Amino acid sequence: MAEGQKSYWQEIIESLVIAVILAVVIRAFILQPFYIPSGSMIPTLLQGDRILVAKFAYWFKDPQRGDIIVFHYPLNPRKDYIKRVIGVGGDVVELRDNHLYINGHLTPEPYLPPGTVFPDYGPVKVPPGCYFVLGDNRMNSEDSRVWGMLERRYIIGKAIFRYWPLDRIGVLN
Repeated sequence: MAEGQKSYWQEIIESLVIAVILAVVIRAFILQPFYIPSGSMIPTLLQGDRILVAKFAYWFKDPQRGDIIVFHYPLNPRKDYIKRVIGVGGDVVELRDNHLYINGHLTPEPYLPPGTVFPDYGPVKVPPGCYFVLGDNRMNSEDSRVWGMLERRYIIGKAIFRYWPLDRIGVLN
């Protein structure tokens, strides 16, 4: 072997170390896979779906109404939840007669199946730095109606892509 030339095993080990470091960095700061354990986001996400969450999505901008986010559950931060952002800081949110009103205006929710029924709630004002989040499966979702507003510090990232099951693969919105 010529001087300065690496052995086959040195190259393999070096490549594995680099791959592990990249995987750790990507998972910690960029993308993280998540498993959907419940039906709280039906029909958008089904129990057993697997998604990718962009952890970098909110580095330079805040979550927007309609974003699907993954966050640490405020009452037990070791648990992760997934919900849709309905209201942002300063918004007045009300659920009335099976419709969503934000700041007094009827707000369409095209992601809900026709005929979705849910109880009235509010009006409530979302404090600055907080979010009002709901599951798309309104009758089977523990969300801001139960435990209150979500503080920004609990947000992990934006759900961007479903990669499993293969027949439902695609971008989330």
